[in-house]
Amino acid sequence: MVDAAVGAGPPKRTRSIYDKEVQGVVWQVVVLAIVCAIGYYLYSNMVANLERQNIKTGFEYLGREAGFGIGESWVEYSPASSYARAILVGFLNTVAVAVVGVVVATIIGISIGVASLSRNWLVAKTTSVYINFLRNIPVLLQIILWHTLIINDRFLPIPRDFLAENGPQPILGSIYLTRRGIFLPTFEAHIGWLGALVGLLIGVVGAWMLARWAKQRMDATGERFPAFWAGLGVLVGCAFVGWLVMGAPTTVSYPNIGRFRVSGGMTMTPEFLAVLFGLTIYTSAFIAEIVRSGILAVPKGQIEAGRAIGLKESVIMRKVILPQALRVIIPPLTSQYLNLTKNSSLAVAVGYPDLVNVSNTTLNQTGQAPEAILIMMIVYLTTSIATSLIMNWYNARIQLVER
Repeated sequence: MVDAAVGAGPPKRTRSIYDKEVQGVVWQVVVLAIVCAIGYYLYSNMVANLERQNIKTGFEYLGREAGFGIGESWVEYSPASSYARAILVGFLNTVAVAVVGVVVATIIGISIGVASLSRNWLVAKTTSVYINFLRNIPVLLQIILWHTLIINDRFLPIPRDFLAENGPQPILGSIYLTRRGIFLPTFEAHIGWLGALVGLLIGVVGAWMLARWAKQRMDATGERFPAFWAGLGVLVGCAFVGWLVMGAPTTVSYPNIGRFRVSGGMTMTPEFLAVLFGLTIYTSAFIAEIVRSGILAVPKGQIEAGRAIGLKESVIMRKVILPQALRVIIPPLTSQYLNLTKNSSLAVAVGYPDLVNVSNTTLNQTGQAPEAILIMMIVYLTTSIATSLIMNWYNARIQLVER
């Protein structure tokens, strides 16, 4: 007689309500059901309130005429444009502040962070005051302060003052610094500049491929190749070829000061400058502290080794310290980039037509509050996720690979 237990697998485990795994699943289902019920209740309540006030839901309003003007726009816009166009203008204005702010804040923050570790007592103390003073003043107050200083008649003239016989003179003959903004000369719109941009993007790819080849060559032969200057040449060359092929435009539009208005050129309004100054200076103080802590995280032996072999301090900082410090700097730096982008919503305090400002105007005119808020949430969420993905990719590239 063959034993039935021979060849049989382990006995099956019986599940009961007292099993921790079963309880974990049950509680997750219960919590999910509660969240869904709360969400359904809030949605039903919102729909009932909107119907009671005869407010139609949906995004059809985006195709209707906006009927209001926007002072700053990177694309063509007029009051006859649609609400969707108005929201696009607000989004582009937000992106402009965020991109320029991130670049300028990074440059200032790195400079201040490196200077805070200077052996010069005055430089170290000055940067310490800069960091600790600006970090503890709310960014909204800084934005309002800059806006007040720019539009104050004690500091800057109005455009009409430049027409007076003994009035102020433009900077470099064509730049007007006024209470209504900075008026700058700019190139007139032409498809050739689009060709230059396309060429520049192609040049970026070419410079990246050249850098990879130079690294592989260095690893294989030990011979160095001037990848930086060669890559810069590729960038400039590709942009120049694109500009040349698409017409080589050279016409410049200069600002023309009139008694009632300024025509021509490019304008940087007080609202844009106030938001830009406030966000960049505030964020640069945090970036400086991040850079300082990242540099201090590098073992002192690395610095001493660089000095022992005769490297200059600038070379040690660029080639030895910063590449290692970046592994500590990048994660908190990503948070600061996200904070700067989200803090740009405070621009509504000084009247800058960013996404929040324009969306609030559409909300007040149409009453489509859920849709307007949802659009803002999606835009900021998408922008933040895109920034995080780019920074996380770069952070993964610079991390040490364990064997």
